[in-house]
Amino acid sequence: MTRTQVNAARAGGDLRAPSRRAIGLFSIYLRWYVRRHFHCVRVANAGRIPPQAQPLILFANHASWWDPLTAMLLAQTILPDRDHYAPMDEIALTHYSIFRPMGFFPVDNGAARGAGQLLRAGAQVLARPGAVLWITPESQFQDVRKRPIVFRPGLGGLMTRTGRMTCVPIAIEYAFWNERLPEILVNVGEPLEIADGAMEDARTWTNLLSYATAATLDELAMLATERDPEAFETVLAGAGGIGGVYEFWKRLSCAVTGRPYHHDHGSLH
Repeated sequence: MTRTQVNAARAGGDLRAPSRRAIGLFSIYLRWYVRRHFHCVRVANAGRIPPQAQPLILFANHASWWDPLTAMLLAQTILPDRDHYAPMDEIALTHYSIFRPMGFFPVDNGAARGAGQLLRAGAQVLARPGAVLWITPESQFQDVRKRPIVFRPGLGGLMTRTGRMTCVPIAIEYAFWNERLPEILVNVGEPLEIADGAMEDARTWTNLLSYATAATLDELAMLATERDPEAFETVLAGAGGIGGVYEFWKRLSCAVTGRPYHHDHGSLH
């Protein structure tokens, strides 16, 4: 543990520990809510995350408003026994204060002080045994096809103040396949095992992480284009069918003709 981490651990009383009770209760609603809006949540290469790695940073692209909810589902599925933390824009967290007891901490993305907030809180997270830091270094919504990927320097600065760590890129895309509702597709990239963050400067780390994110997104794009569910693990199955009058007519025609009824549109192929 570095001196910065030791000092953060001693002075880190202001970072609220995630409430298991709050997360458990919200998880019931979260799974119901995601099932209503998506056909499936699918994850590729989840085994790339070293389960015992500490400190552990999971950094992702920022494609959508859904990203925090997707990250919470992944955290509960992939690393259910770890405490998970993530920065959220200060204004957004004021509006969505329900996330405060679940490991989210405020960062002012619109001011210079936001970098200091991230460095202080991030150091506290990485000093806590078993904690995982989730972060979207783009800090604003960006299309998954945009290149180059531009990261803000906060995470790179945090890494220079940390000793040994593991950083894993996470790629998230929301895509329509064969159903009325979209899929949440996630790809876990190759982990970066870093012996000492002080061996490079913040800009070098920032560039390296952006390249890793681009590679992970490119890999996900290939998987998404193939539309092969077998390439993914389904972590949550949501709503299917075509809905509305089309679904009613499909049920009626199957009942009249005696044909077997299949709920998912993809089953017609």
